[in-house]
Amino acid sequence: MDKSNKVHIEEEKLVNDAFQHLVDTYLASRHRKKVEIITKAFNFAKQAHKGVKRLSGEPYIMHPIAVAQIACEEIGLGSTSICAALLHDVVEDTDYTVEDISNIFGPKIAQIVDGLTKISGGIFGDKASAQAESFKKLLLTMSDDIRVILIKISDRLHNMRTLGSQQPNKQYKIAGETLYIYAPLANRLGLNKIKEELEDLSFKYEHPEEYQQILQKLAETQAERETVFEDFTRPIREELDKMGLKYSIKARIKTPYSIWRKMQNKHIEFEEVYDILAVRIVFEPDRIEEEINECFRIYVCASRIYKPHPERLRDWLNHPKANGYQALHVTLMSKNGQWIEVQIRSTRMNEMAEQGFAAHWKYKEGGKTTADSEDELERWLHTIKEILDDPQPNALDFLDAIKLNLYASEIFVVTPKGEFKTMPADCTALDFAFSIHTFLGSHCIGAKVNHKLVPLSHKLQSGDQVEILTSKTQRIQKEWINFATTAKAKGKIQAILRREERERQKQGEEILYDFFEKAEIEPNSINIDKLCDLHHIKFREELFRAIGCKNIVLGENDLNVLHNKIASKNNSWTSFLPFLKKKPSENKEERENEPSKEIQIDKKKPLILNEENIKNYEIESCCHPIPGDDVLGYIDKQGHIHIHKRQCHIADKLKAGDGNRILAANWDLHKTLFFPATIKICGIDNIGILHGITDILSGEMNINIHKVTITTKDGVFEGEIQLNVHDVEDVKTICGKLKKMKGIEEVTRID
Repeated sequence: MDKSNKVHIEEEKLVNDAFQHLVDTYLASRHRKKVEIITKAFNFAKQAHKGVKRLSGEPYIMHPIAVAQIACEEIGLGSTSICAALLHDVVEDTDYTVEDISNIFGPKIAQIVDGLTKISGGIFGDKASAQAESFKKLLLTMSDDIRVILIKISDRLHNMRTLGSQQPNKQYKIAGETLYIYAPLANRLGLNKIKEELEDLSFKYEHPEEYQQILQKLAETQAERETVFEDFTRPIREELDKMGLKYSIKARIKTPYSIWRKMQNKHIEFEEVYDILAVRIVFEPDRIEEEINECFRIYVCASRIYKPHPERLRDWLNHPKANGYQALHVTLMSKNGQWIEVQIRSTRMNEMAEQGFAAHWKYKEGGKTTADSEDELERWLHTIKEILDDPQPNALDFLDAIKLNLYASEIFVVTPKGEFKTMPADCTALDFAFSIHTFLGSHCIGAKVNHKLVPLSHKLQSGDQVEILTSKTQRIQKEWINFATTAKAKGKIQAILRREERERQKQGEEILYDFFEKAEIEPNSINIDKLCDLHHIKFREELFRAIGCKNIVLGENDLNVLHNKIASKNNSWTSFLPFLKKKPSENKEERENEPSKEIQIDKKKPLILNEENIKNYEIESCCHPIPGDDVLGYIDKQGHIHIHKRQCHIADKLKAGDGNRILAANWDLHKTLFFPATIKICGIDNIGILHGITDILSGEMNINIHKVTITTKDGVFEGEIQLNVHDVEDVKTICGKLKKMKGIEEVTRID
C-alpha cells in the first residue's frame, strides 16, 4: 500500500469516527431520532468538501462535524440544527445553491443555511462598514430563527479551539472579535460554559504568558483549595443528607480570564484574588413546583452552619436574569475566616445555566419551554430590532451600541404600579424612561425615585421604585447622550437629534434661498461657499443648520461679502491655485479623512519594534504601552502604524470592527530607550513618606521623576508618580521596592 492510500484510509477513519460520535451523542439526547436525514446531510457535505483541507491539515469536513457536535452536545439542539451545521459552509464554498439545499433537505434547513451564508465571516469582512452590515444581517436573521446565531456561536467556538493554526495577526483579530461580540452574545443567550471558554481561548491567544502563569498558579494552589473545599462542605453535606435530598456539591473555580480581569481592574496580584473558589449545590427536587422553596431550605440550612454576608444574597430565583439564569447565590464566612460564595440551583436550573434558554425556546424539537423564557428572548430581539431601525452612521458606533445591549448585568426596577422591569446595571432614570416608551423618554424632565425627586442622570439601584415626570414642551437635549447608558436610549436620542438636525438644515436652506432671492443674488455654490468662509464654517450643511438654529442671522455683512465689498477669508491668490500640494493636516480627525495610501507590509510576519524603527510608529497615549507589554499594531487609512496594548479598550474596538488592519507586534529593545509610565501609590500618611519615596526612586534607583501628585485625607494618602522607565521589568522592580516601604499599602502601574 502506497503512502497516499494509507493517508486516505486514515483520514476516512478519522472522519467516520467523528461522525459516529456525533450520531451517538444525538441518539443519547431527548430529541426525536432522525438519524437518516443527519446521515444524508453528512454524506452531502462530505462530497461537497471532498479534497479540501483546513489550515491545520485535516480534511475540511471535520470542521462542519465539529460545529454540529457543539450544537448538539453543548447547546442541546436537534436534527434540523445538526443538518444545518453540517451544511453551513456548502453554499459559500461550493457550487451548490440554497435552492439545491431546499430541494434535497427541505425549506427549514435551507432557511438556516441561507441565514448562515448571509452572515458568513461574522462581523469581520474586508471593510469596517461591511463588518457592521454583516453583523446587522446576523441579528436580523436571529429574529427569524434563533438557531442561526446558535450555530454561528458553535462555528466560532470551533474556530477558537483550532486558532493555533492561524498567523498571530489573525489570532489577535479573531480573539478580539470573540471577546468583543461573541462572548457577550453567548452570555446573553445563557450559554455560560461556552461564554467562559470563548473568553479563556481569547485570553490564551492575546496574552499567552499571563494565561500560562495563571494556569500554573491555579495548579500550584489546587491542593490547598481542595482542602478548603472539603472542610467547608463537610458539615453542609451532613445536614443535606439528613434532609434526604438528592444532590451534588462541586467546587466552582474562577476561570483564568476572569481572574486576570479582576487582577487588571483592581490592580492586584493573583494571591490577592480571594474568590477563586466557589461552591455549587445542585439538587433534584421531588416536584418542579417545589424547587424554589427547596433552594431557600438549603440556604437556611447552610446559613445555620456559617454566617452569611448580609449584603451578598443574590436572588435570581423569583426574578431570573434576562438570559434565563436562575439560582440563589449566598456568600458564607468559612471557619478559617474566608468568604466563600455558594450557588444553589436545581438540576433544571443547572441545565439552563449550562446550555441557555435559547436551546429550550419554541424551535426546540420535541420539547417545550416556559412562556417567561420566550417573552424574555422576544423582548431582547425586539430591542435589537429597534437599534437596527436607527443604524448608526459609523460602523464602530454601531458595534458599541449593540455591545451595550449584550452584557447582561441586571438590576430590578419597580414601576409605580408595582411591575418589575429588568434593566442593565448602572442605568439612569433616562434609560428607564426610554425602556418604557420613546415618547416618555423624549419628553421626560425628571424622575421620582423612591418618592424623591432626582435628575435624569440619576443612577438606579436594584429595588428602586421609579416614576418618570414628563412635559409636552420638553425636547431631547444633546447632553443627554452623555448619561444615557443603554443602547436603546442612546440610539433613540441620536436618531431624534439627527432628525431634528435635518429639519433645521431644511429650514436654514429655505431661509438662505429667501435671502438670496430678496437680494437678487444667484443662489449658486460659489456664493454659498463665500458665506461659509465668512462664518468660518467648513461644510454647507453646517451653514444651513446654523441658519436654521438662528445661530447665524443673515444681514449686511453677508451682503457685502456676496457683492465682493469685503474679501472673504480664503479669497487670496492661493484659492485659485488648486494644483498646489496640500500640506498634511496636523489635526488627527482631519488626517483620518485624507485619502488612503497603499502600504507595503507583510501582515503574516510580526512587527519587530526596535531602537532603529520605533520612531516610525505611534505609541498610543490611550494605553501607554511600554516594552514588555503585550502589544499589537493597527494600520490606519493613511498607512500610519499605531501601537496599542492588546487589552486596550480602543484596540478591542479595532479588533472587532477593523480586524484586517491588525498586525502582530513584538518588542526587541535592549534598555537603551526610555518610555513614560505612571505609578499609583496608596498608604498610611506619615511624616517623611514622600522623602522616602524620592530617596528610593532618585537616590537608590537613579530614576528621573517627571511629576508627583499626593493627596491626603483622614490619615490616608493617594498619589501618582510619572517617571521614565525602560520596560515592564523596571516597573515591577520599582513597585516591589516601594511596597516594602513602611506605610505603603498599594503600588500599581496605571495607563
